[in-house]
Amino acid sequence: MPSSRSGVLRPRPPLSAPASGPGRGLLAGVCALLSAAAAGDLFSLYAGVRAHSAVEGDGEFAFVSEDRWAALDMLFVRVNQVQVLAFVACAAVFITWFHQVRRRAGALEPAGFRSGPGWAIGAWFVPVACFWMPYRIAVQAWTAGLRGAQGAFWPVNLWWASFAGSVLLGQYASLRYQRAEDLGAFVDAVTLGMVADALNIVAAGAAVYFAVRLTRMLAPESNPAQPLLNA
Repeated sequence: MPSSRSGVLRPRPPLSAPASGPGRGLLAGVCALLSAAAAGDLFSLYAGVRAHSAVEGDGEFAFVSEDRWAALDMLFVRVNQVQVLAFVACAAVFITWFHQVRRRAGALEPAGFRSGPGWAIGAWFVPVACFWMPYRIAVQAWTAGLRGAQGAFWPVNLWWASFAGSVLLGQYASLRYQRAEDLGAFVDAVTLGMVADALNIVAAGAAVYFAVRLTRMLAPESNPAQPLLNA
């Protein structure tokens, strides 16, 4: 206990508490918004099915009636609005959770990270590098959560592969859709978009499992001696 110049003993300042992991409320919000994003993708798949069923004929003789085309155009506008709102809300909450996970993992394994906790946020906004920097942080956090135990990394890999694949394929499908000059090109773009939507649904499910599992692994009451992953 240090003393002041007057000789009066003063207590030491309290040590800062180690970073705590994300709370259950934040984790529940992540899972709920990931489910909402998946629901938006299901809506988009429905729109894609409607677009395919609206096409009459085959090959060079395919056509869509004017009324159906107007209805499809309005449907895709609504789909885009739903997906954008779900994506923005989900991204905000997920990145908040990701940052808290990084802080908690850094407290458990300070030497296990090459970058500071702020990069758990900033990495998502760096062009091109955003396709690998968050994944690297996730792998490092997962390693810290294992606490020296043996465990598989397939939840991290499945989440990131499906997420990155859906983003890249979705951007390509959107570009094809904007450049479509005939009905055949339009249908092809819609098909690519449907594949991207299906992949994003897989990514949402994998992200829920990844988030729940990693949060539990980093919890203070987690037992390092207990096997964390059996698969």
